[in-house]
Amino acid sequence: MSRAKLLARSVRGRASLAAGAVVAVALLLGALLFDTALTRGVEQSALASAEASAERIAARVGPDGAALGTDFDDDELVQILTPEGTIAAASPDARDIPPLRDGRVVVDNDAFIVAHEGVKDSRLTVLVAHEIDDGLEVVATARWLLATSIPALIAFVALGAWILTGRALAPVTRIRAEVEDIEAARLGTRLKVPDTGDEVAHLASTMNHMLDRLDAAARAQRRFVADASHELRSPLAVIHQHAEVASLHPGSVSVNELAEVVLSEGARLQGLVDALLLLARLEEGAEHAHQVVDLDDLALDEVHRARRDGVRVDGAGIGAARVHGNPRLLGQVLRNLVDNAVRHARSQVAVSLVTRDGIAELIVDDDGHGIPPRHRADIFDRFVRLDEARARDQGGAGLGLAIVHEIVETHSGSVTVDDSPQGGARFVVRLPTNSA
Repeated sequence: MSRAKLLARSVRGRASLAAGAVVAVALLLGALLFDTALTRGVEQSALASAEASAERIAARVGPDGAALGTDFDDDELVQILTPEGTIAAASPDARDIPPLRDGRVVVDNDAFIVAHEGVKDSRLTVLVAHEIDDGLEVVATARWLLATSIPALIAFVALGAWILTGRALAPVTRIRAEVEDIEAARLGTRLKVPDTGDEVAHLASTMNHMLDRLDAAARAQRRFVADASHELRSPLAVIHQHAEVASLHPGSVSVNELAEVVLSEGARLQGLVDALLLLARLEEGAEHAHQVVDLDDLALDEVHRARRDGVRVDGAGIGAARVHGNPRLLGQVLRNLVDNAVRHARSQVAVSLVTRDGIAELIVDDDGHGIPPRHRADIFDRFVRLDEARARDQGGAGLGLAIVHEIVETHSGSVTVDDSPQGGARFVVRLPTNSA
């Protein structure tokens, strides 16, 4: 039996037990209240009859207890007691029994309710006992009916809960079975969404949305692995090719040429591995060491570094700004943006930093060819390089801007790209400032 069916049966069993338990408690409480109310009703009815008889007899009895009469109900016992508690007069059935007392009494295995009434102008007391056995038999019959019907009703409710729960869970069981059959290689499979518009339909739609996200993540992961493998293979292939040529033709490649190729491709390989490791750490949230950072100092350092490489970089627009973050990662953002701008600029790069409404805006402009609007949503993806940057001698593996995007997001910021006033691309990074 499949796991889905076992789970469905377990849920149905728990639902049936829960329904049966709730109904059992409710019925038992109801039966107890009904029994109490019925018994009290029998007693109150008998007491009312006894009080009426006692009042009627006391009205005709003389001060000496005479004129008791003989018109007594068959289910009543009557006694007239003196102040000392002795019987002054009694009905025929009550002469040979002890003096009665108020409340519920048993005489010759019969139950009675006793009421009393004082005789006018006398110290005598009339006691009337009204039989309640017939009423108690009705109560006993009701108890027997409840005792036999309640278990049957509980069983009926539990069975109904089992059937209804099974019908309600049938679509959920089907959805679970379909989800269990979906494997990593078949993430494109989708569940059938019923047209009922209820919670089951919403569940199926939610599962399909989740499968969409998983499918997209799996495709992105496969694409990432393929791109990473390709990028890692390229420098290794170059090193292997030059080493093989040097081995087969010792005089064709000098040691210096081979060392230069190995160092160059090794540096490229090292940079790619470092970028991949940084992205992995960012995804895992391992870079959490945040502090107050002077973003303008980091920007000025990158401007001076780029100038040392002989590139014309304008940093006049850099103003003071403090943010809360990781200085090493924020420095990586600036370096990647400046390097990207320098790589694509014709003659000039400009870096500016301003603060507006508690937001630090870092702007990097270049006068290159710019980025077409159709590509602006993709350039922050991994291993994405536009046609201009495809050549190996013009840049990295397409991870720089992806790293910028990941770092900025971990700092609760945003990065966008637009047209630059200089004619090229403008990258804008927005980060919340720190007032400390």
